Amino acid sequence: MTAPVTVGELRRWVRRTQSTHRERGERLGNVYFAVLFVLIVGGMVHRQIAAVVWPAGPNASELAGDSLLVVLAGGLYLALRRLGPLALSRPAASWLLTAPVSRRRLLLPSLWVALTGAAVAGAVGGLAVLGHVAARPVSGADGLLPLVGALLGGVLLLVALGAQAGRRWAAWSDHAAYLLVGVGLAGLVADSAVGAPRADAGWPAAPVVTALAGALAVVVTVLLLLAVRRLATTPNERILEAAKTAGTLFDSAYGLEPSFVTEMVERRYWAHRKLRSRRLWRRVPVLVAQDLLLLRRRPRRVLWVVGSTALPALLANAPGWLVGLAVLLGGLTAGGVTAGTIRIDAGNPVLLRLLGLSSRQAIGQRLWVPGVLSGLWYAAALTVLTLIGDGPAGPWWALGLALGPVGAAATMRRARVGFVDNGLMPLDTPMGSVSTGPLLNAVAGLDVLLLGLPTVVQLTQGGPLSWTGVAVQAAVAVIGARAYLNATTEADRVELSGR
Repeated sequence: MTAPVTVGELRRWVRRTQSTHRERGERLGNVYFAVLFVLIVGGMVHRQIAAVVWPAGPNASELAGDSLLVVLAGGLYLALRRLGPLALSRPAASWLLTAPVSRRRLLLPSLWVALTGAAVAGAVGGLAVLGHVAARPVSGADGLLPLVGALLGGVLLLVALGAQAGRRWAAWSDHAAYLLVGVGLAGLVADSAVGAPRADAGWPAAPVVTALAGALAVVVTVLLLLAVRRLATTPNERILEAAKTAGTLFDSAYGLEPSFVTEMVERRYWAHRKLRSRRLWRRVPVLVAQDLLLLRRRPRRVLWVVGSTALPALLANAPGWLVGLAVLLGGLTAGGVTAGTIRIDAGNPVLLRLLGLSSRQAIGQRLWVPGVLSGLWYAAALTVLTLIGDGPAGPWWALGLALGPVGAAATMRRARVGFVDNGLMPLDTPMGSVSTGPLLNAVAGLDVLLLGLPTVVQLTQGGPLSWTGVAVQAAVAVIGARAYLNATTEADRVELSGR
């Protein structure tokens, strides 16, 4: 009979077996590179990060602070749910998960790492809210808000851990988190619209913060004990799914390839859905009908796109050029609802060949639904921005509809970008060489938004909008989208290049 082994012995054996083909100093080299990278990047952007987290003076109202806390709490919970939150490394998932070892001891290190990360994220969020809202100097128990944020991050992590184990309330917790994010964003928009006064010197109230910190500490202690006790009940498939997510994110960051994450999100979304066969609409082109069917099957994302039309109002008091850029970028979110079909066409043109469609016909049909969605989003966003921000008069809704072809072309360009070309020559800068391939992929789609320059100019000037301005933007958008279609497709070719 074979004697049982401990987790530590197995881990040492995996490390020793895995590292036999490596050079002796590779691990030290990786640590050196990571530390040096953090120091260099921190030295470059530490002032900008400090300005975002702790500005020179408070610049937000109490309503904005409360809304931001709600948004951060809901967003952190959703991020933890998408990451797992409990995961293992690839060697541990391959060798140790099914081995006859103590699952609790195997998963405890991952639990401590996740708990530390959630606490740090919550503390940074609390510090940011305190820096933007609280009056200076912050004294006494008022400064415990970062501690409250850290404890709240721990609570959210432990709740997400319970949801990962397959509890019946997992779906309801996700819906509640989405609702929190929506309510928080609505509060931020309302604060921007009504111009709520700055918080007084008594925010946050010291007794409330102290009581909240004590209550959260008790909750964290109780939930942590329950989590450690039930840690071994987490199903293997949930841990493996989280391990795949962590591995994909690492590969995407290490290889500078964001398409890995996009493909993972799309594959995971459709893997958890039960679909029924439906007939396509015969009165519209076949690819347009497919996009409409996809749009019908994604009601939650459509609802979020509708709600996001109010987000540009957060920048109502910002410079006009910044508002214009934010509006143009929002069209990519609306048009990207059906971008998955474009990526499928570009990666596998067999269906297009069976349908007898050329690349020009395919892209021409794929432009319709993103164009309509982007146009409606632009129209609603500019209308809300004008009403809330008390902007100049004019047919802003018509200007938004005229921007529809811009959003469609930008969405198409972004979806067809393909893999990063790491064979391009790097750029030499005073801070070192920069790889050209990831840089070009990062701006793909954003370059087409230059067709919306007339709208940015109009918002920068701040004057009333005339129908002439709408006609100019419509002409530029239509001509630009048509030029993109002719330049990147051919009437006698089926394959879609990554352009």
